[in-house]
Amino acid sequence: MLIGNAIAQDFQTTGTAFEESYKYEREGDFSNAINQLKAVYDSDSYEINLRLGWLNYQAGVFNESISHYQRAANLKPYAEEAKFGLVLPKAAIGKWDEVVNIYKEILKVSPNQTVANYRLGLIFYGREDFEKAHQHFKKVVDLYPFGYDALIMLAWTNFRMGKSREALILFQKSLWFMPNDPSALEGLKLLGQAQESPSE
Repeated sequence: MLIGNAIAQDFQTTGTAFEESYKYEREGDFSNAINQLKAVYDSDSYEINLRLGWLNYQAGVFNESISHYQRAANLKPYAEEAKFGLVLPKAAIGKWDEVVNIYKEILKVSPNQTVANYRLGLIFYGREDFEKAHQHFKKVVDLYPFGYDALIMLAWTNFRMGKSREALILFQKSLWFMPNDPSALEGLKLLGQAQESPSE
């Protein structure tokens, strides 16, 4: 019975620390939000490490954020949220190759994870590696054929790869989702200059 009471008290103390940390976060006082959880810190707590990863990221203390997110990811290797969290400080300090590797780790466990596929597509598109970008955007579009973000990016990727017919169809479908979308209209205009009025 004493053990049960001790566990309940421990949960209550930690719960209070979380509650206080949320209050300070809402006020933009990340230092105090962090200190609330440091007072009950347990290196084996996934939840505390995850939250400290977020709060340190918000506070701009990126190395500390990485440390806590990595700890959380190590504690629960299949958890996507810790890995998505880890991406934030890594991206903030420009560790893009490491960001790519984190997304690849997520996709090893969940090949159809749409956020990881889409963000990898964006990174590869930015690097002008259009073959890889196409692979990831197409995966998302296969799963969500009428989702605008991946649809328009797959259109632009096809355009950049010289696949004019595929790009044309995707730009037009993007306009079904978002009429008068400037990006889709720009793509169609560029195709119109490259071909004999392809939309007619």
